[in-house]
Amino acid sequence: MPARFVTNSMNQLADKVRSWLEGKQIQFKELRAFSTPRRLTVLVKEAAETQKDIHEEAKGPAKKIAQNEAGEWTKAAIGFSRGQGMTVEDIYFKEINGVEYAHVKKFVEGQETFTLLPELKDIIVSLSFPKNMRWADNELRYIRPIKWIAALFGQEVIPFAITNVETARHSKGHRFLGSELEFTEPADYEIEMGKQYVMVDPVKRKHTILEQLKKLEEENGWDIPVDQELLEEVNNLVEYPTALYGKFEEEFLELPEEVLITSMKEHQRYFPVKSKTGELLPYFVTVRNGGAEFLENVARGNEKVLRARLSDAAFFYREDQKMEIDHALTKLKSIVYHEEIGTLAEKVARVRRLTTILSDKLHFSADEKAYADRAAEICKFDLVSNMVYEFPELQGFMGEKYARQKGEAEAVSHAINEHYMPRNADDDVPSTEIGAVLSIAEKVDTISSFFVIGSIPSGSQDPYALRRQATGIVQILLQKNWQINLEEILSQSLSLLEADGVLKAELETIKQELISFFKLRLKHLLQEKGIRYDLIDAVLGNEIGVVSSLITRAQVLEEKRTDADFKENMEALSRVLNIAAKAEVIGEIQESLFENNDEHKLYEKYLAVKAQLDRSIAEDEYFDSLVSLRPEINQYFDHTMVMADNEEVKHNRLNQMAKLAQLIKKFANVNEIIVK
Repeated sequence: MPARFVTNSMNQLADKVRSWLEGKQIQFKELRAFSTPRRLTVLVKEAAETQKDIHEEAKGPAKKIAQNEAGEWTKAAIGFSRGQGMTVEDIYFKEINGVEYAHVKKFVEGQETFTLLPELKDIIVSLSFPKNMRWADNELRYIRPIKWIAALFGQEVIPFAITNVETARHSKGHRFLGSELEFTEPADYEIEMGKQYVMVDPVKRKHTILEQLKKLEEENGWDIPVDQELLEEVNNLVEYPTALYGKFEEEFLELPEEVLITSMKEHQRYFPVKSKTGELLPYFVTVRNGGAEFLENVARGNEKVLRARLSDAAFFYREDQKMEIDHALTKLKSIVYHEEIGTLAEKVARVRRLTTILSDKLHFSADEKAYADRAAEICKFDLVSNMVYEFPELQGFMGEKYARQKGEAEAVSHAINEHYMPRNADDDVPSTEIGAVLSIAEKVDTISSFFVIGSIPSGSQDPYALRRQATGIVQILLQKNWQINLEEILSQSLSLLEADGVLKAELETIKQELISFFKLRLKHLLQEKGIRYDLIDAVLGNEIGVVSSLITRAQVLEEKRTDADFKENMEALSRVLNIAAKAEVIGEIQESLFENNDEHKLYEKYLAVKAQLDRSIAEDEYFDSLVSLRPEINQYFDHTMVMADNEEVKHNRLNQMAKLAQLIKKFANVNEIIVK
């Protein structure tokens, strides 16, 4: 099996078997899962020989439905009893909350486990994989052809067949070192496979690899940085791991470190080797699927393959030195980014304009604006380089190096690399302001572009990684604490796409879809921070606005919800929102139409609070200012009928409620908050 599918397939099989056992009421002590590239295994310890007997009470219709006035059984009662495998004679009545309901007691005797186990065939066939294949004339589509099925319950073979493969008690050992073997007891599986040079436990196999790497470090005074994704892949490529090392010519160390590491990691699945002080050394470590015999030959073979790879990389690197940035930018005009969106050059032009807009909003200095503009202009030039064509993983890294070599400013060079950040969930956000602005501009354009043409992520389908990029935008805005309105950025991006003639649907419709998309990302972030679901709905009930402010508002609500007066405060503010919803048009408040003192008092308090909130104050202070309105709000509603008979008075009072509601909604849509 492809290494990247092994662990997920193992877990999927284990989960399905566990669910099946529990659903069938078959008790067991422990379930363990094993996997290698050639096998998926589930071992169930101390499984019961019969299902658990079921004693249960089934509830049916109310007595008045189960019997008519003459005391005769109705169709509802007959149907209920028949559905439970009983008769109406088995029905008795039991009172629940003052109402009598029909009940029956059921007893289902457990079947023998062995008679049910052939159903495991359906579980095996039901496993899903990212890619499937067919073989011979079989209809089954599966990750790879099934070669053997070892299926035992105790000492008995569980009888079933998949395609033309029947279950048996035998399995096969290591492809080269082992042989075919038979099991007498399932409990012997791990030990017997070990004798055939197969380490079936992936955790133990990974631990063995790490121990071997550590030994090589100690013997040679090295540091072997372990990339966890690479370790997982290597672990799923071997059944009997043996680590060894090889070397390459020191002249290759003149290549950028990223090039060497990528060549080793992505293409050969090698671990790079560094000195204790962090310099890359001309060595590599690989893991063999076999024993320790003839390791010198294996090392020489791997050295030969890597030498060819590095020679190619060195050639590409030398050729790229001849490339001029302006010539590379010209090439972008002929590269289609997406057939419905346009060329890479057109995308870069939009990113450049969006970068300028963001730089202005953030009040960058003249030098910063110039650097940001230049970084945006050349951010994709390395995509036409030989090195990135051969190693796509190096986009950005090579752009930074080549830009620096061509004499670009350090701020510009570094931003080219940073504009791809964060590249994944574990990556950092850009460290520089210019890199962060360029990253947001590029990601916003990408997301907006695909939304415009209808390529919106759905379910597990997200081929352009738009969710990851949206999360990256949120992380940058949050960490930088930039006071930028997210909706405004999205509107600017859509306007640029409209100007380029890319827009295919109603602009406002697409904007709302984008806002909903970003709200989902923010919802996940707030859930990770432990914010209660209704408080999340409250802060996401209106516009997103400034991301850092929205997150802080949610945290303030989470902190305040345990206060003794939280319920009363939220109820008072909610009353305002509820009545304000009746205002069809919001006009100015006219004091001359006030009819009682409570209207005046609430208006005066509103003006005082509004003046306070118009200043830049912290979110917790904003919350305190809002709840300080509670006494005046309660007094107002105790003595004032908003929906007065006089139309002028009614509209004036609705205007007052609407103006208050605007202040409240800037913090949160408190109607969403559940108070008890």
